[in-house]
Amino acid sequence: MSTNRRSFIKKAAAGVAGVAIAGKFESHAMSAKSYSNIIGANDRINVAIQGLGRRCPAYKTPIVTKENNVKLLYLCDVMKSQRERAAKDFGSVLNYKVALENDIRKVLEDKDVDAVFMATPDHWHTPGACMAMQAGKHVYLEKPCSHNMFENELVVAAQKKYGKVVQMGNQQRSSLESNTIIKDIHEGIIGKIYKATAFYINKRGRVPNQTKTAPPEGLDWDLFQGPAPRRDYTDNTWNYNWHWYGWDYGTAEMGNNATHELDIARWALGVKYPMHVNVRAGKNQFLDDGWEMYDSMEARFTFSDGQVIEWDGQSRNNYNKYGKGRGTIVYGSEGSAFLDREGFALYNLAGELIRDSKSGGSEGGMALGGGGDLTTSHAKNFFQTIRGKEELASPIAQGALSQALTHYANIASRINKPFDVDTNSGRIFDREAMALWSRTYEPGWEPKL
Repeated sequence: MSTNRRSFIKKAAAGVAGVAIAGKFESHAMSAKSYSNIIGANDRINVAIQGLGRRCPAYKTPIVTKENNVKLLYLCDVMKSQRERAAKDFGSVLNYKVALENDIRKVLEDKDVDAVFMATPDHWHTPGACMAMQAGKHVYLEKPCSHNMFENELVVAAQKKYGKVVQMGNQQRSSLESNTIIKDIHEGIIGKIYKATAFYINKRGRVPNQTKTAPPEGLDWDLFQGPAPRRDYTDNTWNYNWHWYGWDYGTAEMGNNATHELDIARWALGVKYPMHVNVRAGKNQFLDDGWEMYDSMEARFTFSDGQVIEWDGQSRNNYNKYGKGRGTIVYGSEGSAFLDREGFALYNLAGELIRDSKSGGSEGGMALGGGGDLTTSHAKNFFQTIRGKEELASPIAQGALSQALTHYANIASRINKPFDVDTNSGRIFDREAMALWSRTYEPGWEPKL
């Protein structure tokens, strides 16, 4: 990397790192500062992707779009077949060769890499993001931004310490429709807000019972485990089922999909930490299969001003009580609003539709991996923030506040009782709950600043 290019990107990023969020906890001001528009090598952002599974194809459009002026240097994954597949996919649209690597630590040693897209299993997110920031890289961090509440605090502290741009990958924050209706909600279009109901309904099927076996060919099982305690490989773990095989790697459906909808609910209500968390959760379908987490959860988060966020998650019972597979309903004294990735609908107290707006976009709703126009916009916003031309749609400090709700719900489900939360610090008053604030790490892999 030339000295001029590195200096430009460093100075541009410094202009936006730590920018205060305006409005009631958050807003979306664009074009934060005016910088000279340097086109060419000095403006180019060199990126790497860590984790080449289902989310990887979503990054292709924002990376290869000429106007974004981005160069892909590395494709990194612990599975050989993932690297080869991603190389073939990107090779069909790029006129240069991308380096393949299985160890992200080697990628982070390259001073030419400016930013990392991180789409690994959940247990890698905060440790990997901290490693990247320590190496001087900006981070596009997919949800969940953390595996537990200890990491939730750590990733925010790391961003403050290293001053890097860290965008959380809850891409609905880049929806024009969502921004429009939430601004209207904050300005009182449906009166005083008192509740939001977020939901996710799906028909996930039977999951194989775990069986000890040799890791599949091409998988670096030690690197896959990374920060997690070492154990023998069990069949089907690496390819998505890690979500449901206990707490070593995944965060269950709360960290997987509730993150998105609860973020919209919290954004609409303008709240931070709840004062009380109550959960009913259990495994209720395919009782003899290998799914070890809850597959059904109803959660209630009560805030100090009396506002409530409800979560209704049914991973394997597809009865469609809401008419949609996922979304958020916001209730006010004068009406209500429904939001999802496709747009919004506004209703009066009589339940009559008074206004709606559809994006006409292609962002995935229920399909594994997703991707589409919202991810493309979200990634572009990430690039432009690095350059100092915009402010992040979803800065990590705000993303972590939403992520905290998912961790609280998971903790409440694991100890099978409700608890109170300190609304200033986010700490839990219950000692049994606080015992799950962090996790056990493989020695030498503990995430730290």
